[in-house]
Amino acid sequence: MFTCTGYAAEAADKRLTPFTFERRDPGPTDVAIEILFCGVCHSDLHTARGEWGNSLYPCVPGHEIVGRVTAVGGKVSRFKVGDVAAVGCMVDSCRTCPSCKAGLEQYCDNGFTATYNSEDKKSGGHTFGGYASHIVVDHDFVLKVPTNLDLAAAAPLLCAGITTWSPLRHWKAGPGKKVGIVGLGGLGHMGVKLAHALGAHVVLFTTSPGKIADGKRLGADEVVLSKDEAAMAAHAESFDLIVDAVAADHDINAYLGLVKRDGTLVQVGAPEKPLAVNVFSVIWKRRNFAGSLIGGIAETQEMLDFCGRHGITSDIEMIPIQKIDEAYARMLESDVKYRFVVDMASLKTAA
Repeated sequence: MFTCTGYAAEAADKRLTPFTFERRDPGPTDVAIEILFCGVCHSDLHTARGEWGNSLYPCVPGHEIVGRVTAVGGKVSRFKVGDVAAVGCMVDSCRTCPSCKAGLEQYCDNGFTATYNSEDKKSGGHTFGGYASHIVVDHDFVLKVPTNLDLAAAAPLLCAGITTWSPLRHWKAGPGKKVGIVGLGGLGHMGVKLAHALGAHVVLFTTSPGKIADGKRLGADEVVLSKDEAAMAAHAESFDLIVDAVAADHDINAYLGLVKRDGTLVQVGAPEKPLAVNVFSVIWKRRNFAGSLIGGIAETQEMLDFCGRHGITSDIEMIPIQKIDEAYARMLESDVKYRFVVDMASLKTAA
């Protein structure tokens, strides 16, 4: 075991503060990583504040991790000391169920091991995430980052990127397809960038007139204000795919009505309350209302490689770890374009 420093919430009503804990020494198949940057996901806030009801304390959030390899086990061949490496939302799975064998570890029938707030089957206790100086992960769950990408801006690809990439690929977004992205936040802005790079005709839906220009800058062919009934009606029954990235309560039926026959609306945002789906919104045109969860390891590497070829990263605002609670408050107000990333070098000055 070796000592690691980080930031943790000790309880749901506590601010994140400096925290010292132990990581396991690298085993034969492990990769040890000094964390350079960690993206800030809305899931971090939900978990730190106990809003999903399953939080384990002390909680060290963070699952958008980019860093540099400091040690590798004897059976590791894909990484060497000094390499840039990344870790996303998972650090293990059962590897034997049908989902794992299909490369869909995120749907592991026995439950994957999350990067934080999950039972740690190797070290005991529960897992601690990327708001920390180091992490040790089995090499099968460590990813390579294209060398041409800005490392800080690449960090959010490990969650925001793969969360939108997976449904875009599964439902075959590309040339000749009309794809809608609902919401221009951490997830939505990546959805716009990726759908555009895949060659689809991209329409962004937003409630904010102030985001029209930004949506087009990011790659949207059209931007529709979702409160404009006429503008919405003009797109009725025309979409092959809509990716809904909104995590707040909203009228899902307004978007289902825009999907063509046999098209799909896939939910990746996770509102606190259940969405009220009018069954006739799906019955009349045999529409599909689906959900999607992050992506498997191979799929995540595919996404990173694609981003490397196309020069795609997240639009970020860098913060020191000492401002994480301030960042959470601003995130709730959508006051970030479009993802906070923690510069983990700031840990060295943490009081």
